[in-house]
Amino acid sequence: MKRLLIVILLFSLTLGVNPRESYAASSAWAVIDAETGRLLEGSNENVRLPIASLTKIWTALTCIESGTPSRDIVISPSIASVEGSSLYLKQGSKVNSNVLLHGLMLRSGNDAAQALAEFAGGSVNGFVDMMNEKALYYGLVDTVFTNPSGLHDEKHLSTAYETGLMMHHAMKNDEFRAIATSKNYTYEKDGERANWRNKHRLLHSDPEAIAGKTGFTKAAGRTLVTYFERNKKKIIVVTLNDGNDWRTHRNLADKTFSAYKLEKVADKGRYTLLPGIETKLVSPIYMLLKNGEKKNLTSVVTIPRKHTGGTKGQWIVSYENKPLVTKTITISR
Repeated sequence: MKRLLIVILLFSLTLGVNPRESYAASSAWAVIDAETGRLLEGSNENVRLPIASLTKIWTALTCIESGTPSRDIVISPSIASVEGSSLYLKQGSKVNSNVLLHGLMLRSGNDAAQALAEFAGGSVNGFVDMMNEKALYYGLVDTVFTNPSGLHDEKHLSTAYETGLMMHHAMKNDEFRAIATSKNYTYEKDGERANWRNKHRLLHSDPEAIAGKTGFTKAAGRTLVTYFERNKKKIIVVTLNDGNDWRTHRNLADKTFSAYKLEKVADKGRYTLLPGIETKLVSPIYMLLKNGEKKNLTSVVTIPRKHTGGTKGQWIVSYENKPLVTKTITISR
């Protein structure tokens, strides 16, 4: 039987952020822990910059989490005439929303983005409001959307770090994950057939690249997100305005995987919290850590003031006082 010093806390975390100067840096990159969202490495990672079609990560998640049932969408003239990257949807045709989500993520169709926005938001402006509300809900305080596709607008900005967090949150959604990890997708209906190959070329050539999204506008330059996995280590790499992004992502992934170990920070098993009060951690807790970082971790268990057998509590692991991992635990007597 292990014993654990219990600390019961009630606290609120207020994140004070000063707006960064947009375009203060011409390029930026970030590497984050895909499991916790912790920033591991970066350069200009908090500078607000255009992100181009990386926007579509949030468009897809917003549409999926809207709860709007999947159905066929009639392609309107405004959808069929959207500028930029396109699936070449035909005016008057009907395309299922799930098909459009694949076209959005694999082929970066701006017409798919507009169709999904009208479908889930009632209008493009209504959907953009939903995107911004969801961004605030997830704590993306340096991110503003003005459209669902990533077409350039002076106010449509995010940061390398928060773009990584978009992918971090989105990949926790099973439907999004299934789409984002697809290398190819075939669509057939009413005599029409499309075979879409994911534009993210590392997904086809690198077994450690699991998912990702490409982007480009003249203002943003080349933008790229890649979700990598190696030996149970999971990271997300983001580059904004990097002309050599494929090589940069591979190099950053190799350096990060070499520098960080997946360390066990809490063993599974039974713990005594107070005399007569126990809990059980059903699985161990792991985190990506550099040498020497483990000493900066703290574990806190919170339980309700009034607790009985079966009451739920939380096991929280923090790095430098920032909560990163939260596990729900059951209190037993």
